[in-house]
Amino acid sequence: MALMQDKCVLICGARNKWSIAWHCAQSMHREGARVAFSVFSEREKGDVEKLLDSSNMTGCPIFTCNATDTDQVAEMFENVGKAFDGKLDGLLHGIAFAKREDLSGQYITTSLEGFNVAMDNSVFSLVALTAGAQELLKASGSGAVVTLTYMGSEKVMQGYNVMGVAKAALEASVRYLAADLGPYNIRVNAVSAGPIKTLAASGIQGFSSIFGIVAERSPLRRGVDADEVGDTAAFLLSDMARGITGEILYVDAGYNIMGI
Repeated sequence: MALMQDKCVLICGARNKWSIAWHCAQSMHREGARVAFSVFSEREKGDVEKLLDSSNMTGCPIFTCNATDTDQVAEMFENVGKAFDGKLDGLLHGIAFAKREDLSGQYITTSLEGFNVAMDNSVFSLVALTAGAQELLKASGSGAVVTLTYMGSEKVMQGYNVMGVAKAALEASVRYLAADLGPYNIRVNAVSAGPIKTLAASGIQGFSSIFGIVAERSPLRRGVDADEVGDTAAFLLSDMARGITGEILYVDAGYNIMGI
């Protein structure tokens, strides 16, 4: 039997073929999951429809929702429940956003508006979506949530600035949500991926130089790709990871363990 056979999973944040969330969706679909998508706008919905058509995943439900708007989130999960017979086994949160001007220069120049934008979109969206999905995850009996993070939450990375602070808050949120939902047998974890060439990463000044450093210094002497992250997310949402919650699991070829 496939790892996620007949599991119902909502993927939030798949935008294009480079998105890590999209590769997570492909991994889960390959492992037998029933996959649905949440997107921010009608334009993104059209982009995901094209991806589905090109990958033999046609027929997956797509919901439009601003994940920072709790009313829209509640309405979406009402529709998710209808699509998945009143339950949800897994939620993949792949949403992150910061204003471009707050990803350059010094962190100390971050504006209040820019700080709030990064925190609302990259952190509160996880809280709002998890809260909205809570009853459906309970109905599953073994629900799980996975979000995506990066080591910029722990170490200063050039050009990451306010997003690094947001990822630190995201990882703290994983622990608090895991504690809140554990009594209902709902698990919450994060995958901390090594640098991957996504459209979002292209907006981070100096990010491209990190790829070579990771390949040179990581124990595996290479970087990682989005499919490896997708497979790890599928594992964490599966029953094989039923004893794991509140964790940050690194998929970075071991780079995080290295010193100078």
